Amino acid sequence: MTTGEAQDGNGPKAPHPSPDPATAPAPPVGPLDAGALKALAHPLRMRLLTALRDQGPATATALGARLGESSGAASYHLRQLAAHGLVADAPELGRGRERWWRAVHRSTSFDSEDFVGHPDPEVRGALGVFLMETATKHTQELNTWLGTLHEWPEPWQHHWDMSDFRLRLTPELAGELAYKIHALVESYRGRVAEDAEGSAPVHAHVHLFPRGE
Repeated sequence: MTTGEAQDGNGPKAPHPSPDPATAPAPPVGPLDAGALKALAHPLRMRLLTALRDQGPATATALGARLGESSGAASYHLRQLAAHGLVADAPELGRGRERWWRAVHRSTSFDSEDFVGHPDPEVRGALGVFLMETATKHTQELNTWLGTLHEWPEPWQHHWDMSDFRLRLTPELAGELAYKIHALVESYRGRVAEDAEGSAPVHAHVHLFPRGE
């Protein structure tokens, strides 16, 4: 499960390049352990991490204003994320006492087997919060796209997708399908330059789960 491109999961991990650390974006994927999961499973912390991944480094004041929160609340929750390696200082951007933050990874990955049925009820609860908040975020993003579709250039109005499929699979085949979907998506990463004319960041949501008969 991988979440947060910009901010759930079994799937192949993206390669880790070794570019110039002064100019390179955050590494592609960071693992999520039980401690980090409990720290991240909070609506505001998830929004803060998403904002840093989507829009780059920022101060607590700027993030608070962007998210409709106080700078004090943003600063507190950023420190909690930093304690678990999800965000970090960006001192090269600060001036005086100004403190900038950056996302440590562009996305987060974890194996659901590590947390579903975990003996610690706090971990199980954190997983529930994290997954529900992620599902809510996906719904909001899709609703925003549908509500603004007419504002986009005509090519984008004809090249998007909102589909669902019904299949009968075994758990093993479901895992294989998820792996192949992740691999296919990763094969498109890096094919378009950041400033390519007509391009835009694209979110690909993948939901794969069983249903009752």
